[in-house]
Amino acid sequence: MKGAYIFVLTLDSSVELNLRKNRWKLNPGTYAYIGSGMGSLEKRVERHFSVNKRVRWHIDYLTCYGKPLFAILIPSKEKIEEKISLAFQSYFRCVEGFGASDLKVKSNLYIIDDFQKFSEVVNYFLAQGDEKS
Repeated sequence: MKGAYIFVLTLDSSVELNLRKNRWKLNPGTYAYIGSGMGSLEKRVERHFSVNKRVRWHIDYLTCYGKPLFAILIPSKEKIEEKISLAFQSYFRCVEGFGASDLKVKSNLYIIDDFQKFSEVVNYFLAQGDEKS
């Protein structure tokens, strides 16, 4: 299956990440990371839940400290990661510069502080999904 995903995790304590030229201080809370899996969506998401993996992407560093809660898969033949991230950008504070290096968005990591709004945004994209991908 191809498409995008929303990976949700929680931090119980503050975390400071230093990657290449970027530095982020993340406070305790719930975060959503937007990603894509245009090869195998299931394998990409499964990797984020894995403990024994080579740390390669921004999200890999964060999963070393955070507790994964769940992931939402959004099947699509088109690359919709940027559309989802833009929608999240309208409603949630982002962790600027985290992920999304190949996209025209500020971030792919968002602080989730309104679960009702989170559900509304997610449900909108789930309704748009293409199960035949």
